[in-house]
Amino acid sequence: MPARRSDLLRLRRLAQAIDGPREPDVTSVARRMLALQGQDFAAGCWALALRTTGAAQSDVLAALDAGRIIRSWPMRGTLHFVPPEDLRWMLSVTTDRIVAGLARRQQQLELTAADFTRAADIVTAALTGGGSIGRAEVMQLWEDAGIATTGQRGYHLIYYLAQTGLLCWGPVVRSGNGNPTQALVLLDEWAPAPPALEPDEAVAQFLLRYLHGHGPATVKDFVWWTKGTVAGAKTARAVLGDALTTLEVDGVEYLLTAELADRAASTPPTRGEKDAVHLLPGFDEYLLGYQDRSPILDEGHWELIVPGNNGIFQPIIVAGGRVVGTWRRDGGRVTPLPFAPLSAAREAQLQRSVRAYTSYAAG
Repeated sequence: MPARRSDLLRLRRLAQAIDGPREPDVTSVARRMLALQGQDFAAGCWALALRTTGAAQSDVLAALDAGRIIRSWPMRGTLHFVPPEDLRWMLSVTTDRIVAGLARRQQQLELTAADFTRAADIVTAALTGGGSIGRAEVMQLWEDAGIATTGQRGYHLIYYLAQTGLLCWGPVVRSGNGNPTQALVLLDEWAPAPPALEPDEAVAQFLLRYLHGHGPATVKDFVWWTKGTVAGAKTARAVLGDALTTLEVDGVEYLLTAELADRAASTPPTRGEKDAVHLLPGFDEYLLGYQDRSPILDEGHWELIVPGNNGIFQPIIVAGGRVVGTWRRDGGRVTPLPFAPLSAAREAQLQRSVRAYTSYAAG
């Protein structure tokens, strides 16, 4: 059915629990979203918390310590926070294509099959029985065993062993500067083994869960998000059948779940939702969860979000579903940097969001 861009953005905010009902805890957020980018650990923690009814930073760290959320590379070679029960079937869809693309890099790093086997044996022996190990410590273990970790070799070993289902990032540890990070654990000890899915079922599950937490989105958005294939997406769409519906905006077809369409139709937008202003972290799924970001971000503002096009996304201010500024934290103070002055109503909502972030960070 034809719709306006504002309808598209409202549906996305409802799907992502940015507007509308929030999730009760960060574990529920992870299940709803399936995956949230986590290469910036602090940003990913705020992305989880802001979609709840009021989780503090300590609540996010506790969920990670308890293994209710884990972090790994399920797709695109990018770290994501994911539910532990979902990681294996996600990897069953993505790993073969990703590993096939690593061959040249492995040759450049002079990493052989024997290196990966030895590295896996060493870290498995160190972690079996509930152990965990920091990045520096695992590097030292490998160095002591004669496996060089310099020149990105160590990082690639960790990445490969996580991509192939041996390792994941689990409990929280404090780094030398006091900032929280994570230790490595064995995936088998931190994630239950779910029933195996047939390939078509797994891709269909991927599409359904993506749309559950990100819809409406295009087929191209989904293929980009998973680094999958158009053929796989078409098969998934056919398998899901009436569980999905469509929305047309500016001549572009978007997919969404029938459940989201029904929920949005039964809950008209409120005035508070219209004026809501949100502080989202850098790399948030609301912006990075789609190949086409034009519905959300003006092209002229791109340089302000990714200065120098260096791949580092700034935290963003979102109002009416659109990116209207950036923000930064200076010590304990939040500094909003809107692209243009906000209305009085939106300015009041912005200050409310600043207080919400400050409360999160202090908790």
